[in-house]
Amino acid sequence: MPIYEYECGGCGHQMDKLQKISDEPLVICPECDEDTLKKMISAAGFRLKGAGWYETDFKTGKKKHLAESDSKKTKTESNTAKTPD
Repeated sequence: MPIYEYECGGCGHQMDKLQKISDEPLVICPECDEDTLKKMISAAGFRLKGAGWYETDFKTGKKKHLAESDSKKTKTESNTAKTPD
């Protein structure tokens, strides 16, 4: 279940709430009991990268080793950036 961030437009109270995706958004602020609570937009705080379970269990064929190709690509890009023209 995702964690949603809320902020009250009236008193400025901020809170996090663990909810199902299908749950209705909260609207009543627990601090001031007003109908001014709004869901905030925020990005996820992590990225699945590396040779973990995701890489080895759910990918097939050439897609299986994307983390290795990303690190090789980064090294190649940094080497070409250092070469004088």
